[in-house]
Amino acid sequence: MEKNEQEQINNNGQIDLVTNRYGYKIHLLNIIGEIEGHQCLGSMTKTTKYEHILPELAKVEDDKTIDGMLVLLNTVGGDVEAGLAIAEMIASLSIPVVTLVLGGSHSIGVPLCVSGNHSFIVPTATMLIHPIRMNGTILGVKHNYEYIDRMQDRIISFTCRQSGIKEDAFKALMFNTSELAKDVGSVLVGKEAVEKGLINEVGGIKDAFYCLYSLINEKKNSSI
Repeated sequence: MEKNEQEQINNNGQIDLVTNRYGYKIHLLNIIGEIEGHQCLGSMTKTTKYEHILPELAKVEDDKTIDGMLVLLNTVGGDVEAGLAIAEMIASLSIPVVTLVLGGSHSIGVPLCVSGNHSFIVPTATMLIHPIRMNGTILGVKHNYEYIDRMQDRIISFTCRQSGIKEDAFKALMFNTSELAKDVGSVLVGKEAVEKGLINEVGGIKDAFYCLYSLINEKKNSSI
C-alpha cells in the first residue's frame, strides 16, 4: 500500500489521505512548476501535465468514496488552454474543494487557485496577474488579436465568477502599467490577494484542512 502511494506521488504528485480524525477520504492534488499543454517541455523543467490531471479529476468525481479534495499550488503558470481546462474541471466537481497557494500561483495559476469552494494563501505567497502572452511568431492580423481577446475574456470571466473580485478591478490589476518595470500587470502578496477579493483567506495547511473538513461535514449533514 505504501509503495503504491509513493509511486502515485512520484508519478503525478497526487495521493489519497484516509487517516484523518473524521475518517474522510481526501484526495490531494499538487499543481507545481509550469502547466504543460500540447507541447512537451524540457526534461529539466518541473511541470504539471494536463493529460495526467484531467483523467485523475474524472476519477475523483466518479469515486464515491472520496469526500473532498485539497489542491496545493506553487506554479509559474503555463499553457492557457490546459490551465483553464483544469480549472473548469475542478470547479465542476461535486465534492468540496479547498485550494492553498504556496510560494506562488502566477498567470494561468490565478484561475486555478480560485477554482475550488474556498481558497487560502500563505502570507509570503505571490500572485502575478497579467494579460495573455503568446509565444512564437504571431501574425499581426485582426483575427489573431480578436482570438487573444476572447481567450482573455474567458480567463477574466472564470476568475471573477469563482472569486469575490469584480471584473473592472481584475482588469485594472491585469493591465496595470505602474508596477512591473518590463511588463504589464500586478503582483499581489499574501493578504493583498485577500483584500482584493481574489482569495478567501490567509492561512496555511492546518487552516485548509479545517475548512475542508467543515465543508464536508456541512455537505453530509445537508444530505441527511
